[in-house]
Formats: sequence, C-alpha cells, structure tokens
Amino acid sequence: MPTKLLIRNTDRQTELANAADIADTSQKRRTGLLKHHSLEPGHGLWIVPCEAVHTFGMKFPIDVLYLSKQKKVLKIRDNMKRSRMSICLRAHSVLELPAGFAAQTSTQVGDQLEFIKRVENS
Repeated sequence: MPTKLLIRNTDRQTELANAADIADTSQKRRTGLLKHHSLEPGHGLWIVPCEAVHTFGMKFPIDVLYLSKQKKVLKIRDNMKRSRMSICLRAHSVLELPAGFAAQTSTQVGDQLEFIKRVENS
C-alpha cells in the first residue's frame, strides 16, 4: 500500500496537499514529476533530500517550496515553467505543488509545514 502525505501549513492553517507522493530514493528523485501530464490540486511531490530542481521535460509549470530539515519554508519559486533550473543550497528537501498553489494558500517564506503520513488502500 503506497504512503501518501497530508501537508499542512500550520502558520496559515491551510492544507497544501492531501495526497502528496514521496521521492526518497535515487530512482524516485530522478523521475520526479516527469512522467506526469498534470498535477491536480491536493497532489504534490516531496523530494528528500534535495536542494535543486529542474523542469526540463516537464509538461506543466509547478510551484517549488524549498524546506529546512524542520520543514520551514526557506524559498518559494512560484509558477516555475518548463526548461528552468532552481536551487537553494540551504534546503534539505523540496515540495513541488501545482502552479499557483503557494499563493492560493498564502504560503510564505518562514512558514512551518506539518507532514502527516497516510497509508492508502490500493
């Protein structure tokens, strides 16, 4: 049974995702969202560890949130379009969300995120 994440912004009392995937192996980190055709609201990808991402080969724009080890937002790259690169050397992990979702949830640098693991029934 796959594990999904419920991700909340505890400072804004908003939900960023309720079915985010986890990319915690080399293979999953390399693939990322490249095989996806879109990213629906409620979905996302937490890449751990990670301090840089690219959108070469992506079919849609995304919001990229760079997080500290304590899951505080260090940097936001919103509406990152195709064929771009982004980096934050202080980051421990990255949360990729549908484009515009950081602004929609009023997420800002310094906000604290909470991750809750959920096991989905196949």
